[in-house]
Amino acid sequence: MSAPRIWLVLGDKPGDNAQVEIVADAMGLPVERKRVIPRAEWVLGKPRIEASIDHLDSARCDPLEPPWPDLILTIGRRPSMAALWIQEQSRGKSRIVLFGPPKRWPERFSLIVAPAQYRLTGAANVFPIRFPLMRSNAAGIEAARLAWSERLGALPRPLTALLVGGQTKPYRLDARFAAELAEQARALASPGSLYASTSRRTLPTAVDALASGLPPDTPLFRWAPDATDNPYLGLLALADRFIVTGDSISMMVEVARLGKPLAIAALPYRNLAAGIFHRWVNASTGVPAALRAAGITRGARDLSAMHRVLYDRGLAAPMGEGFPEPGREPLEDELPRVAAAVRALLQL
Repeated sequence: MSAPRIWLVLGDKPGDNAQVEIVADAMGLPVERKRVIPRAEWVLGKPRIEASIDHLDSARCDPLEPPWPDLILTIGRRPSMAALWIQEQSRGKSRIVLFGPPKRWPERFSLIVAPAQYRLTGAANVFPIRFPLMRSNAAGIEAARLAWSERLGALPRPLTALLVGGQTKPYRLDARFAAELAEQARALASPGSLYASTSRRTLPTAVDALASGLPPDTPLFRWAPDATDNPYLGLLALADRFIVTGDSISMMVEVARLGKPLAIAALPYRNLAAGIFHRWVNASTGVPAALRAAGITRGARDLSAMHRVLYDRGLAAPMGEGFPEPGREPLEDELPRVAAAVRALLQL
């Protein structure tokens, strides 16, 4: 029996691609990587969901041509559209494993690996997991420990890292929230010291409000595309405890995997109507399910579901309740289960 042909259809988002790569490595089988890059207008814009490669910049993509794969692993709107197109070219031979929620045609995916925030359950092809499949950069953290030990070691203990993400529908992280966050973080970190770090998604106005509300001597990293002195890995290595805004699942999971005390600063809804509608969409009733099937609410994430999993495990606490006690059981590794489920599609 010949080895199965497996393609990783990867996009332009490193964080997404890393989840696919992690599973491919765990499977222990040969794979081919097919990089698909969207055209300029679709880097931020959202193309209409269809089985197509028209949204791709063909000059920058790897060729998609036969022999077609037996199995495709992919993630995200734009790469999954290409995966569906490949499936059509193969006359249905190519089976697809999707990480995250489908935007359309869930029945066309052989396996949908869905973390808790997407609240996808019930269907036979849905494989629910608690957290996104991501791994900390252990080597990078250890290197940062050496590089940052002098600078961070001089700060009063306990050292609290404040990691700030950005707003995402239907939540807001604006200047008003940033000012409130600074005030709460200031109180929670005392006694001790704070080190704040923003990210690519943090609005400039929010960064300014954060800076104004923090104690004058608080180090603040303002993210920039060309920044060479990002403290993120150094803080993972050396900070004693963490405050993370609730939009950033990757940062929350990384801290939780390290077993360090974590307080989650949940983002407020953008307005009352958005909050009411979002809670209704995520309620376990027939009407929201029908709306999802009709495509009206596709992609809605319930970030509070991810928070609750961390709270229930004692790995995090709401910011208003302080920090959880250290020494809790670390996150279990769901990767072997996922890899086994994917391999089962190949009947290996």
